[in-house]
Amino acid sequence: MSVDTLPERETGVAKNRREHLGKAVHQSSLFSRAGIGERMFTWMFKGLVYPQIWEDPEVDIEALELGPDSRIVTIASGGCNVLSYLTADPREIIAVDLNTSHVALTRLKLAAARHLPNYSLFYRFFGEADEKANIKAYKRFLREEIDDDVRRYWEGRDLLFRKRITLFSRDLYHHGLLGYFIAMAHWIARMHGVDAEKLIEARSIDEQRRIFDSHFAPFFDRKLVRWATSKKMSLFGLGIPPAQYEALAGGGDMANVLRERLEKLACHFDISDNYFAWQAFGRRYGGGPSGPLPPYLQKAQFDNVRARVDRVSVHNVPFTTLLQGEPDASLTSYILLDAQDWMNDDQLNELWSEITRTARPCARVIFRTAGKPSLLPGRVRQETLDRWDYREEQSADLHARDRSSIYGGFHLYVFKG
Repeated sequence: MSVDTLPERETGVAKNRREHLGKAVHQSSLFSRAGIGERMFTWMFKGLVYPQIWEDPEVDIEALELGPDSRIVTIASGGCNVLSYLTADPREIIAVDLNTSHVALTRLKLAAARHLPNYSLFYRFFGEADEKANIKAYKRFLREEIDDDVRRYWEGRDLLFRKRITLFSRDLYHHGLLGYFIAMAHWIARMHGVDAEKLIEARSIDEQRRIFDSHFAPFFDRKLVRWATSKKMSLFGLGIPPAQYEALAGGGDMANVLRERLEKLACHFDISDNYFAWQAFGRRYGGGPSGPLPPYLQKAQFDNVRARVDRVSVHNVPFTTLLQGEPDASLTSYILLDAQDWMNDDQLNELWSEITRTARPCARVIFRTAGKPSLLPGRVRQETLDRWDYREEQSADLHARDRSSIYGGFHLYVFKG
């Protein structure tokens, strides 16, 4: 468990959330090596994992053809994409997440977009997230505007007895499991003579390539790196449970897979337009308000996001459970992130049964996978899949343009009706 979290009181609701997370991850016996790893992952996953979500919202918006008629159900994660989808002017966004830290972060972002008086304070709070003035802004503008559960979370204390809200004065992006994983990766790289921040100094894609080839690529041939990445636990900090590790490795060497993914992040997109690369190599956003930023943090979008935040609701329930409460043929867009990598066949079929029931004609589903192929064929019932059109070529094109670069595949399904 990270120092940013403390265990929830074991209320009925908290117990149900814990059981849902366990069902999603626990595929092996408690007394097996795999089972111990799965339970260690769920223990770690209870806290803040993703200060920033790692799926490219611009690719999502294009794939889903979002617009004024869109009713979206999405996994919240760090909330960045939930707010970024508002730039496409959808009718409604329903966000769900089993992680209470992610729910609290998403709701805080929504409250900040609504109640902070101007863009400068909003950017300082979430773009820089490292000034004591953010705590004063929280007390003055946000504390009385958030619900009791969110207030209790942010004013609760971590294992070092610091209020969680102080993360925004200590650089939010250096915390959470992902922040600690990136920090550890930077430390190990420095121990081997590699300065990760060198890449963000590049002035062209050609220079990015030269830096990667000369500094980063050889790093993955180190015996220590190859040994460490061969252990499933080594990627828990990326939010990758044991079952997803197998899909990511694809039966090959994990160090080679990670080198391939990092090469795409470092070399396929101009660093001046890729905020994912800035977070990976610089542990921050770059260039201030004019630098590469998620859509919701861009100055030009601030008024749009502020005007539309009331269209978002955030729920601490499983995706399938949320869908069970929706009417037939009522939704247009589904964003599953990589959650299906965690699911067994029964869970996948239950999920897709509800997606199919609630989908309008031409509704769209997008998801990522650790491996390259779609995981649905052979696992989801054929009579269900027959009602959906897999856009394989379009999916491959969208995957190639996803700046986050960490997934093996992007997949788009369109409902035939």
